Amino acid sequence: MKKILGLLIVFLPVLGFAQASKGKVIDGVISKVDNHYILRSDLDQMYHQYQAENPKNAPTRCQCLNSLIINKVMLAKAEIDSVTVEDRQVDGELEGRMDQMIQMYGSERNIVEQFGKSLDQLKAELRSDVRNNLLVQEMQRKITSDVKITPSEVRKFFNSIPKDSLPYFPSEVQVGHIIRLAKVTKEERDVLRERLLDYKKRALAGEDFAKLATTYSEDVGSAQNGGLYANVKRGTMVPEFEGAVYRLKPGEMSDPIDSEYGIHLIKLEDIKGEVYTARHILLRPDYNRLDINEPTRFLDSIRTQLVDGKLDFEKAAKEYSEDKATSDVGGWIQDPETRAPRLALDASMDPSLYFTLDSMQVGTYSTVMPYRTNDGKTGVRVIYYKTKFPPHYANLEEDYQKLQKIALSRKRNNAVEKWFKKTKGEVFIQVRDEDLKEECNDVIAAFSN
Repeated sequence: MKKILGLLIVFLPVLGFAQASKGKVIDGVISKVDNHYILRSDLDQMYHQYQAENPKNAPTRCQCLNSLIINKVMLAKAEIDSVTVEDRQVDGELEGRMDQMIQMYGSERNIVEQFGKSLDQLKAELRSDVRNNLLVQEMQRKITSDVKITPSEVRKFFNSIPKDSLPYFPSEVQVGHIIRLAKVTKEERDVLRERLLDYKKRALAGEDFAKLATTYSEDVGSAQNGGLYANVKRGTMVPEFEGAVYRLKPGEMSDPIDSEYGIHLIKLEDIKGEVYTARHILLRPDYNRLDINEPTRFLDSIRTQLVDGKLDFEKAAKEYSEDKATSDVGGWIQDPETRAPRLALDASMDPSLYFTLDSMQVGTYSTVMPYRTNDGKTGVRVIYYKTKFPPHYANLEEDYQKLQKIALSRKRNNAVEKWFKKTKGEVFIQVRDEDLKEECNDVIAAFSN
């Protein structure tokens, strides 16, 4: 059976919480890899999600099982080889997943009502899975770090595809935007600063800073650990944070410090050259209450100049856009995988962008419209619909980056397969489900030690 090694990284959809919360999934262990288990719900969830996303090219259940077992082998080998990930990586990934949930369900309150659990409970349930997923990614990175792809290999790969099997790409678009963020008023900053100064006063009077951080900090990743960032390498945190850290002595606290994430109160625990350990309490402004009138007026003026041809879009985006992810590349929204400024005009596109483009003509600018960034900030944006590319069968001229990605992925998969053949004897692999043993006999045979 053909193995789908391209599925090695198992993502953790937030919908998994919904299934568990309703108690409708009949679960059980179907496989064991060393001390790690694969549940029937893991297999069902992975299989059904791929079916929903791309039913024509979705992997079979046996191919999904293959992928899940290889993931667990990587996880087991990571433990054997003492591969680690830092807490701050887990915290960042976990916070990103919670932000995705908030976007999906509309608000934190809706999440709590849907699952009958607090956000802290949901994060605690997900934390171990997030760490394991990062460990698997780190193992994959180590295995494939030396794998490269050359233009001649991409061409050879393309030429090996039968003409009647060439991928068919849907319509694509080149779209850019310029974003301006709502500003926090001086009054709101003063309120947050006063709260932080009060926490500082209480800590100086003897209260435990870590407990204050757990209670009050709005950095959800570090708050559960008392606001701790341990053994951080210099250059990791934003400059404002690190500037404050390096002005402190161990045991000292900063005054309130502004950054793009909010306002911080920092306590330095330890510092050794380029590595430090610190705690902080972060307070964020209420982005739902910010006034967008000023950025709207500013961006409307920029739009007028763009429409009149007095401003070049790329230059304007680089100079005026406050979206770091796109301003450096001239405002173009890039495909997250290929990094190319071409987006598929289909269900994979952000719905708000999709419906906006549906009402626009190519070559035009949208009106100034409200916008919420991925990290929850409030702002406004103007969208530029530059080009629409018609659907077509793959060719090297238009689709080189996509083909390069596929060819590189296959080459990496081959490296992982070779690694697995050498490694499988180091871990215990067992499939317990009798029906799966019969259904996926050839997959299971490949795991036999």
